[in-house]
Amino acid sequence: MRHRRVLLPAFAVTTLFLASACSSQAPHAERSAAAEHGQRIEADTAPADDHADHSLTVAAAPTATATATAGPGTAGRQAQAHRTTLKVSSYDSRTRRAVISDKAKGKGSSPSATPTPSAGSSAPARTAAVGDVIASAPAPGAPHGLLAKVTEVIGETDHGTEVQTEPAALNALLGDDTAKGDVPVDPSAFTVDKLLPDVKVSWSKTGDVHVGPKGAKVPLGSLRLDVNAGIPTAKDAPVSATASLHGFVQVAPQVDFAYGGAGTDTAPGSAYLGVSGDWTSGWAVKGRAAAATGTPLRIPFAKLHADPVLQVGPVPVVVNLDLTCYLQISGDGHVTVDVEQSLKGDFKAGGTFGPARGWTPVSSSDMTSTPVRASLGSAGSLKTALGAEASVGLYGTVGVTADLAPYLRGEAAGTVTAASDGSPPKAEGTWAAYGGVDLSGTLRLQLSIFGTPVIQRSIPLGALHREWKLAGGSLGA
Repeated sequence: MRHRRVLLPAFAVTTLFLASACSSQAPHAERSAAAEHGQRIEADTAPADDHADHSLTVAAAPTATATATAGPGTAGRQAQAHRTTLKVSSYDSRTRRAVISDKAKGKGSSPSATPTPSAGSSAPARTAAVGDVIASAPAPGAPHGLLAKVTEVIGETDHGTEVQTEPAALNALLGDDTAKGDVPVDPSAFTVDKLLPDVKVSWSKTGDVHVGPKGAKVPLGSLRLDVNAGIPTAKDAPVSATASLHGFVQVAPQVDFAYGGAGTDTAPGSAYLGVSGDWTSGWAVKGRAAAATGTPLRIPFAKLHADPVLQVGPVPVVVNLDLTCYLQISGDGHVTVDVEQSLKGDFKAGGTFGPARGWTPVSSSDMTSTPVRASLGSAGSLKTALGAEASVGLYGTVGVTADLAPYLRGEAAGTVTAASDGSPPKAEGTWAAYGGVDLSGTLRLQLSIFGTPVIQRSIPLGALHREWKLAGGSLGA
């Protein structure tokens, strides 16, 4: 008989922004947060042959994330994965050599000594052996986690057993189990690299609220970036046409993960990896902006990175999430604008696998906006976007990239008549302002880390495009 492990109900989110995963809170706080969202974080300590079904819990991993391993088993199949006292003490990505130690042993103890299993361990402590598949949370030399198979035991060192490894796939550990869950990323887990001088960061999370810029209140579980920047104007624009943009991006990302096993030596029956979340942004553009060469000019203003760890049954699955927030301008530099827009919604981007169709893209976005202010003068066009690029992968390999670009577009058509008496020019015609959103991206061959066939080429997510009118009117004197 096999022991039942609870399947986490899929619990939300969407954002490119982008997705969501694990928290760096203390274990008690994490258990509380999990309870609030209907999650259950299990200590997967039951023997491998004591399960009643194949459903694994998916949740944010506790702070002290365990390592999981599976031995060679019989008939060429991997044995059932279980928690272990082994840990990755160091890893060299160039040679793929790792030093594996035992947390149940004292440093430098004899490798032949019989260790005492740590509390809660589901398997006797031992040294690494050829054929073992090891999944580890971020470790020295493996900042994005490690999923590897031991191909050779080189020898003992003062820090543990040195082994040669090769890349492994998740099906070697998850086998014929199934798992599905959406886990929010703790906003405080992100490292933020500010690329422009006037960028402010604020965030908040359940049970530990922190706010950055004065007055920038954010909902629990959200990350917010405020930016103010001057933007290029046309070469022939007067000094009075100086252009600027100020606004904010607020996102509550979560990671979406699913696995439908079919065994350790075959491709899974299904798989999914993606990022989703709630998105809010607002920005204002004023002046006569232009792209420097007539093509869109993209200006990144912040890069964010997190390595949340999902606890999938006994296996720590390390997700690598990168976000690059940017502003983008395209325009002819002829139109003078004073526009402002607030926008709110959600998004989802990822890849899903099925035996019949292989990997196929998933993308959706539902955004609505409110014009706060909109006016244009003279003939011309301008389009500004305040968006983000996201990439999500496993154990250091990028699987999905997505680009969410909410935008504001203005255009004016008509004639501008210059006066000879020094009075202001007169403009006649019409103008309109539009809001919209573009979502695009790519599936990468590295998604084979699930144990699926290798993607022979990158697969576009397919462009999602929506636009709506915000305001319009006539050009006047």
